[in-house]
Amino acid sequence: MSKATYPLKLPTSIKRAAARLAKEDGVSLNQWIATAVAQKVGAVETAAEFFKRRAEGHSLDQLNEILARVPHRPPEPGDELPEGWTPGSVDGR
Repeated sequence: MSKATYPLKLPTSIKRAAARLAKEDGVSLNQWIATAVAQKVGAVETAAEFFKRRAEGHSLDQLNEILARVPHRPPEPGDELPEGWTPGSVDGR
């Protein structure tokens, strides 16, 4: 297995917690972090593949047909869009 190095800067509190957990697991901090990253990569890739499979055979036209059936009424309290929100914006700016 080939290995690459990456200088990682963590907030002190995160590093402290990771070091504690690595010690509890009986592994080095480096090994613990590498395993955590591998788990995250696996989860993200699995989720992406899951949604890709779920979308197979469906189209945006079908989605639009479904959404067209939603009644037009004001949002429930707490479900309003943030002030200044526009399509494509992430945080209302």
